[in-house]
Amino acid sequence: MHRLTYDDVKRAADRVAGHVRPVTVTAAAPGLWLALEHMQHTGSFKARGARNFLAAHQEDGTLPAAGVTIASGGNAGLACAWAARAQGVRATVFLPENAPHVKVAKLRSYGADVRLVGTEYAQALAACEEFARTTGALPSHAYDHPLIAAGAGTLLDEVRERVPGLDTVVVAVGGGGLFAGVATAARHHGVRTVAVEPENCRALNAALDAGRVVDVTVDSVAADALGARRVSADALALARDGGVRSVLVPDDEIVRTRQTLWDDRRLAVEHAAATALAALAGGERAAYVPAAGERVAVVVCGANTDPSDLVQR
Repeated sequence: MHRLTYDDVKRAADRVAGHVRPVTVTAAAPGLWLALEHMQHTGSFKARGARNFLAAHQEDGTLPAAGVTIASGGNAGLACAWAARAQGVRATVFLPENAPHVKVAKLRSYGADVRLVGTEYAQALAACEEFARTTGALPSHAYDHPLIAAGAGTLLDEVRERVPGLDTVVVAVGGGGLFAGVATAARHHGVRTVAVEPENCRALNAALDAGRVVDVTVDSVAADALGARRVSADALALARDGGVRSVLVPDDEIVRTRQTLWDDRRLAVEHAAATALAALAGGERAAYVPAAGERVAVVVCGANTDPSDLVQR
């Protein structure tokens, strides 16, 4: 399989230019910036990868009449449906039955054929693969594809333009698409990547411990977006790089951080989007403590949530 390179990210940037929203970056504290990618089309960074994936296949003349299909916990499916509609392509999206209603409704608003199967991503994926085999639809993936990861990686160069002298980028990890793309670009520029996962959704961290990709159980408040059973091989290879650090955060810190983003900034985001910032919470007890003078950007990756559980303060 093709290994992701910075050239892939640069080509992706050319394909998505003018079709995705440039990321907004805001100062959060001295030395700390938030990359507000939850403001992206479809409410998450995944619009970048979906646009790159379909545009690349369109360039190559490999988009079938049956359209594109994907299995997704929600955000990747939304992005795929959005990109497909923009290019006049049919999209069939498979999700677990417990996917948030807000995501299912939005998918249907993009014109996607939504199929709800099983209770975990792996079950939805198996159904999607069978659908692709029987119909000839082009299979996309929520995270484990170089075109998807390269599209996500376009975020890093935009952040660097807005934060001169960036030292570190902090990203949440589910299956590893965002991490792989961002880490590929970050490595090219000598920027450190901190990969953050919930304690009980630790596909990347467990793979690092095992020295290979392994299946993990998923049990987290952020599992609807970060609940991949296994991380991509590209993500694991990049995580072994000396410029990457893998850390874990507990669910209660994710919940507190999400609430704080609402209380202090009126940002209504997914638990997954609060996961990266949760790594810096807790002062000296934080999962990641920046050095003095370190310039850090945290990617706030998704906004597809029901905000009714955010306490008004």
